[in-house]
Amino acid sequence: MSDAEIRMVESHSPPARPGDPTAAAFFDVDNTIVRGASIFHLARGLYHRGFLTPRDICRFALQQARFLAIGEHPHALAEVQTRALAFIAGRSVAEMRTIGEEVFEDILTNKIWPGTLALARMHEDAGQRVWLVTATPIEIAEVIAQRLALTGALGTISEHVDGRYTGQLVGAPMHGEAKADAVSALARREGLSLRRCAAYSDSSNDIPLLSLVGHPVAINPDSRLRAHARANGWQVHDYRTTRRAAKIGLPAAGAGVLAGFAAGALVSNRRQEPPAIDQKKTDRR
Repeated sequence: MSDAEIRMVESHSPPARPGDPTAAAFFDVDNTIVRGASIFHLARGLYHRGFLTPRDICRFALQQARFLAIGEHPHALAEVQTRALAFIAGRSVAEMRTIGEEVFEDILTNKIWPGTLALARMHEDAGQRVWLVTATPIEIAEVIAQRLALTGALGTISEHVDGRYTGQLVGAPMHGEAKADAVSALARREGLSLRRCAAYSDSSNDIPLLSLVGHPVAINPDSRLRAHARANGWQVHDYRTTRRAAKIGLPAAGAGVLAGFAAGALVSNRRQEPPAIDQKKTDRR
């Protein structure tokens, strides 16, 4: 992956000189920092703004229920990305970034895993930089990184010409091996020692990334990643209510999640403000 395909966004107040410049931390987003799939939360925002039909949002809700029940699946990811690219074709980049900001304020502030955010702050307090590495569109990844005051983001890049999306990607989605390739390229560019770096993810699809660094950590892991982490002596943190609810309760509840959200989406014509993140927990010390 070329440097041109790696986009970083500096946080509002990044350290000019990291106290530990050869170490960094890399965090997946979906179900690692954000509960559920961020692209689904974006779809909710697009629905409220008239981009999507009730049928569209029901499809996204079904994908979200599957994601919560069984974790990330490459085929489902590809389907969602294809649909999302079709939705944004012809739209302006500026408009999408504005929507991303609004979606963060309206939805994502209430979807952050406090435990994972605390881990990111731990790295920052040690003088290390923190990047998001995600299949999420780069515009959304950038917003999350900025609002959480992280160093930057690597995400899936959609092609745009004259400020409007073409409906095509630039390079491959930031997924699986592509994440490991992007982090390797970033490490070379930034002078990082990968054996001193840490990576965090919930998905077995990110085993290539996790295996790349010296300190891999499984967060809210799917069953395959949990088994792999145990076999290799990796740390595991599960911030879900209980493992049993996550592994057994959610599949049974998936239909209820879908029906409940779809019904709410169809009758709601206004956005509701969720509670904001507790600034005492999220502001850097």
